Amino acid sequence: MAEIREGDTAPEFTVPLANGEVESFTLSERLDEAPLVLAFFPGAFTGTCRREMRTFRDRMDEFAAADGTVYGVSVDSPFALNEFREKHDLGFGLLSDFGKDVVDDYGVRGDLARYGVYGVAQRAVFVVDDEGTVVYRWIAEEPGTEPDYDEVLDAVESAG
Repeated sequence: MAEIREGDTAPEFTVPLANGEVESFTLSERLDEAPLVLAFFPGAFTGTCRREMRTFRDRMDEFAAADGTVYGVSVDSPFALNEFREKHDLGFGLLSDFGKDVVDDYGVRGDLARYGVYGVAQRAVFVVDDEGTVVYRWIAEEPGTEPDYDEVLDAVESAG
């Protein structure tokens, strides 16, 4: 598994985008929306993930004011992610890494062994600038930990 650090080139990927429809998302084709916030989460419809995605939703005006674009990333199917988006009124796209390539490339594949769930995304946030460089990286060390949203916003503002 790779370990992506600040200053590294963000690994390229193409995955389904759940945005009410199902479309294709390729990172390099979205750099004009940068800074991009890639918020990895273990699974739709779970407590901490729901809280995290709702917090991003509730702070979208702040991220938009900093010219940032937020995307949630999980290994859930794009169809489940569309249901999750709709149920929680998420105004941003969710990326389906159903094949688990992105979690491997970003070094954030994890397990929730106490629940018997393996091969999910660790909770993590990467901010990618318009040149495709990772300018911020955070990976949860404990289950249930959420990112420092102010820190993520500061990274977006600095990269913008």
